[in-house]
Amino acid sequence: MFSKLKRMFNNENSLQIAAPLSGKVCPLSAVNDPTFSQEILGKGCAIEPSDDKVVAPVDAIVSMMFDTGHAVSLEMSDGVEMLIHVGLDTVMLKGQYFTAHCATGDKVKAGDTLLTFDASAIRAAGYDTIVPVIICNPDDFKEVSIAATGDTVNVMDTLLTLKK
Repeated sequence: MFSKLKRMFNNENSLQIAAPLSGKVCPLSAVNDPTFSQEILGKGCAIEPSDDKVVAPVDAIVSMMFDTGHAVSLEMSDGVEMLIHVGLDTVMLKGQYFTAHCATGDKVKAGDTLLTFDASAIRAAGYDTIVPVIICNPDDFKEVSIAATGDTVNVMDTLLTLKK
C-alpha cells in the first residue's frame, strides 16, 4: 500500500520520508530563524527550493493548512507529525504569492500537490524562500537523520530517515 511513497518501515525499524519539493538540502542550523535553527519546533532539515510546488511526501491527513497558504502540517497514520513551512516570515505576506491546493482535514496521497508559491515574487518582496521540513514529534524516534545535506534533492527522493 505505501511502497511507492518512499515511506515504509523496514527490518531496522526505520521510516523514510520523501522530499516535498526539489532543491538544495541544508541543515536546520543554516536557517536564519531561531525557531527553526534551534529546533524549537522539531528536527529535520531545510530545502532551498528550485521549484514552486510542494507535494505530500507521504500519505497523510492535513492536520492544518494555514490560512495564508505558506505552511502545512501533516499527520501520518503511524503518528509522525510534520510541518512544511515555505519561507521565513512569509506569514506577513497574508497569503499573497501562495495558493493552497488542500484544506485542513483532507486525506492526501504521496505526490499530491499541497501548495504552490511564486518564489521570485516572494524574494522580490524581501523574503527568504527556504523551506524547513520539520518532524514535530522527534522524541517519538531514536533518530531523525537527513539523507544528504548539501546535495540537491528531487521531489519524492528520500529526504529524512526516522529510526524507531
